[in-house]
Formats: sequence, C-alpha cells, structure tokens
Amino acid sequence: MAMGRGRVLRRYSRGWGRAAQPGAAGAAPPSLAPGPRNRSSFAARPVEFSETENAEVKSHYWTPSLKWKPNVCIESMPSEMLLKIFSYLDAVSLLCAGCVNKQFYDLANDNGIWLKIYCSHFPPKRMIWKMNSETETVSLGCAAVQDRKPGYWKKEYIFRQIAAVKTRVMQLVKPVDPHTGLPCKNREAIRASGLSWVIVLKDKNGKEHVMEQADLSFKDTSVTIFWYSTSWPCLSVLSTLELCGVTPLLPEQNRAASKNGPRRRSLIAKYSLSNLTKTNVAIGADKLVQLFGLNPGLLLGLWKGKNEIAFVMASLHYHQLLERSTLGSATVQYVLSPNKPVLDDVDPEYGLHDYSLHLDMHGGSHTCMCGTFKSLFCRKGDIQNGYLRLMVVSVKDNAKHLPIIGTVGLSWKTDVFKGNVKGCYLMDVTVLDETQKPFWCFSAPVYMELSSKTSGLYDYMGHIYTTEYADSEGKVSVDLIWLEETKEYYVVSLVLYISTKKVNSWYGTNY
Repeated sequence: MAMGRGRVLRRYSRGWGRAAQPGAAGAAPPSLAPGPRNRSSFAARPVEFSETENAEVKSHYWTPSLKWKPNVCIESMPSEMLLKIFSYLDAVSLLCAGCVNKQFYDLANDNGIWLKIYCSHFPPKRMIWKMNSETETVSLGCAAVQDRKPGYWKKEYIFRQIAAVKTRVMQLVKPVDPHTGLPCKNREAIRASGLSWVIVLKDKNGKEHVMEQADLSFKDTSVTIFWYSTSWPCLSVLSTLELCGVTPLLPEQNRAASKNGPRRRSLIAKYSLSNLTKTNVAIGADKLVQLFGLNPGLLLGLWKGKNEIAFVMASLHYHQLLERSTLGSATVQYVLSPNKPVLDDVDPEYGLHDYSLHLDMHGGSHTCMCGTFKSLFCRKGDIQNGYLRLMVVSVKDNAKHLPIIGTVGLSWKTDVFKGNVKGCYLMDVTVLDETQKPFWCFSAPVYMELSSKTSGLYDYMGHIYTTEYADSEGKVSVDLIWLEETKEYYVVSLVLYISTKKVNSWYGTNY
C-alpha cells in the first residue's frame, strides 16, 4: 500500500508546476483546487494532467453511479400473488399457463381455483354441510380443497366436460338414415365435438410441419377436407404425411376453434411421400397442377414443373369417422371392433343376398350422381377368383342406365388460384348387409380412363370410359358412355366385387 501511495503522489507532483485552466477538461477536481490550507483537506497546487493520466486517475477515484434496474420477471413474484392472478383465468388459459414451467404447473393445479371453476359450470343441486369439533358449520368445499391431492379438481372438471360432450354427441348419432345405414346428424355431431383435422408433414430429419385444415365440404356419406397454404415445406425433403383428427380438451370452452389451446390428436392414416412422383402415376392434371392419389382417400396436388405441393385433399367416409378421429393416439390408430358373425344354418346362400348400395359421385363442390340400389345378390356359381359379383347396373338393362349431372371434374383451390381437373371425381361407396348394417365403406378419388372397347348399344353411340377402384375388401368397376349430341355421360355398367374373405369373416361362412 505504501508503494501505491508513493506512485500516485509522484504523478501528482509532476503536474503541480502546470496551472490548470478553469473549466478545462483536464482541470483538477475541486478537492485538489488551489485554496487556503486547512487541517481537514489535503492542499494541492493547480495541476493539469495528460489524457492518459486523467483516465487512470478517474479509474481510481471517479466511479460513475450505476442505475439499478428492478427485476420485473413474473416468475419472481410470490406464489400468493401468482395464485391470485391465476384465479382470474378461465380453464383453457389455466391449462396453457401450466405448460410454462414446473412452478406454474404446480400453481395451476391449485384445488381452490379448479373447485371454483368446477362449481361455476356444474353447480351442486343442494348445499351439503358437515360439523367440525367446535360445532360450527363449514362448507364441504373447504374440506374438498384440503383433503384432495393437487390437481384433483382439475381432472374432475376435464372428465366431466368430456363426458358431457360425449353424451351430447351420442344423442346426435343415434338416429340412422335408412338409405345409408349411417347417423343422420354426422355434421352436427362433428361440430358439437369440436372435431377438426390436421396433416403432419415429417421431413427426413424428423422435423414436423403441422398444417391446419383450410376448408370443409359435407356430403351425404363423407366429408372432404382441404389444406392449402403459401408456406408448404419442400416436397423433396419430406418422408411421411400423417392425417390426424384433432379435438379440443375442453370443447365447451373452445367454441371458436383455437389452435393454441390444449388439444388431443388421433392418428387416422399414414402415407409415404418418398419418391412420390416416381412411384405413383398422376390420376389427372390441368394447366396448373397434377393430381396424385394415395390410398386411403388422400389427394395431393403438385404445381406443374416445380413438383411442389399446391394443396392436399382428403375424403373421409362417415362410417366410424368420429371413433377413428377421436379415440386413437398421436402415434397409434384406433382399431375398429370386429364384427361378431351370426351363423345361419337354414339359408344355403347366407351372406350372398339382400345387399344394398348407396353411391355418391361428386367433384368436391358439386354432385354428379347420388342413388341407392337395393336387393343386390350373387349366386354361388358367380363366385370367381375369390370375389362375389354384385351386378348393380347392367349393360343389357337400358331402364337402369343413369345420366351424370353436369360435367365430371374435381374442383380445387388455393389461396390464390382455383381450377377443375376434368375426368377426376370422388366416389363414396356404402354397402349394407341384409340387416342394414354398414358392411363395406370407402371414399376415394378416382378417374375416368378412355377404353379401347367400342359401344355395342344401338341407343348410345360414343366413346366408352371406365373407372376402377380396388382395396383389400373389394373392387368397383364403372363404365360410362359420352354422348356427343347431348354433351353428357351415362352410366351403363356398375359392378361390385366383394372379397370372399371379407364375406366369410363377416358372416362366419366358408365360400
């Protein structure tokens, strides 16, 4: 310390002979200014320092004042104040706040707050009281808060809300349409449950891109969902596409579908997008887009020349749609319950007759044909190559030939463009068994292909077009004739081929 004081005093002594200019930047501090000596201060002659000496002196003696900035982070607030703030939140906001961190999660599980929310939505029919040791009446709610584990009333409230929505949905799906064998109020049930659909695009690095539905179109037996955006990920880096149903955790609180609230996801189908344009054939195209179909029921529109996604379309049949869209998990699909066969030893052709078909052909925005066909059957001798042949419309029966209303084409749109791909449409097939239960159901994009066959009918002279569809349970074959004079199509042949494996598992037979 002695050496340090000596060094500073020597530096002061070098400038004692140099007078400091009043108001100069290098003037000595007031404590070192000239003046009469006194016993309480150190007397020094006027000095003038160089810039280097000035900086060093200031660093030793002139410390600038630091302004204290208060910490206003909400996490630093006392728990009592945070609980008071949380008590003003609704159920959805409270659940979102619990996802911030562990402290907020513990506070957002407070039984006092959730009991208040629970009672506001489900008021008790009567007030229940109990007596304590001092014979004072206290509300049962106080005991319910103290005796329960944290989060108990949150779970009770969520389960009660889900049960209320489930009860309302079950009431809506009870009435059944006799023509389709499906619930009459599927549209109302979907809206009551808050159900919507998303697609999850996964790239080769595992990153997910979630796209929310942009539009819906309801038909008699299916719903068509559209996704379009200006920020699609590059198709070349994508590996899979997952179609999922999404429902809000608290449907009553999410009347306006919120994308940020707590939601549950149910996997419906998973598709591979690797080498899409090389492994799949385009089913149709117009001037702007090419269409690629993926089974089951998915359609991808790609911009021509760029091979980038323009839109995605999915057609979902109503049969057990609510179960598939709500009862699965984010990674596992809901497994449909198997049908329990009822054996019939009396009928020798059990399972071969009394089928019904409801067919809907539409282009997304308009319906081309919609009809119901009953009393379909197949003889044992007509079972070939593992399929039952059900003739719906025969070429030889002119009375059953059906006209197609309007033009056949699939309408599409994006944020900027829209168009129509001719020759493509969506086919909804609902086959009912003899007890009018849904037996085979699907909704899928299909296309018409010019056939090499020539029309042998005298009433129809024109080109023949065919539409084919096949899956693991059966096949559909449609023949149409284009009439140039009237500018319309006629369905002259419609045949269903149902797999004998499907029939045997459904009826317990052995065909």
